[in-house]
This record gives sequence, C-alpha cells and structure tokens, in this order.
Amino acid sequence: MVSFWRAEADAVLVRVRVQPKARRPGLGGVRPAGDGPRLAISVAEAPEDGRATRAACEALAEALGVAPSTVALAQGAASREKTLRVAGPPDRLAPRLEALA
Repeated sequence: MVSFWRAEADAVLVRVRVQPKARRPGLGGVRPAGDGPRLAISVAEAPEDGRATRAACEALAEALGVAPSTVALAQGAASREKTLRVAGPPDRLAPRLEALA
C-alpha cells in the first residue's frame, strides 16, 4: 500500500494538498492524487507570501501534537501539492500519521 508519508533517518516527509481560503479550515483525510495519496489540509489564509503554507505547517503540527517549529516546507512552495518535513523520531510519528488517514 502506498502511503502519504515516508520515514527518513530523523524525520518524516508528508505529502499534502493545501486548499487555501477555505471556509472550514482543518484536515480532510487522505485523498488520491495523480502521483499518489496526499493528506488534505484546508486553511483560511490566502496563498500570498507563503501564508497558506505556514498555516498548513501549523495545522499539521497541531494534529500531530508536535511543536510548530518542527514542521517545515520541503518541496512545493508555489504549488497546492506540497511535501512537508516533520522533524522527530519516525517511530513516534508513524502512529499519529496513520491516525490522520
């Protein structure tokens, strides 16, 4: 089974699709995409000056119960489909990520 995240040595990479300017911000589960599944994140912020990306990082951090400073953009700055890097032990983050699906 293909997952929306993958482990690295000291972090996990999470593939997300960000919906900016959403009426109902929050996580929307895992959705299929052309290149594999992605975690849907809706944010109220506009996609200007990286505000939507920062809001998506904060939303993922809150959902995983980690500090917002541990979540950063790894790929896709100007795209709705992004990869976010969550620093921390993959064995601790894995169950939390699977619970989001």
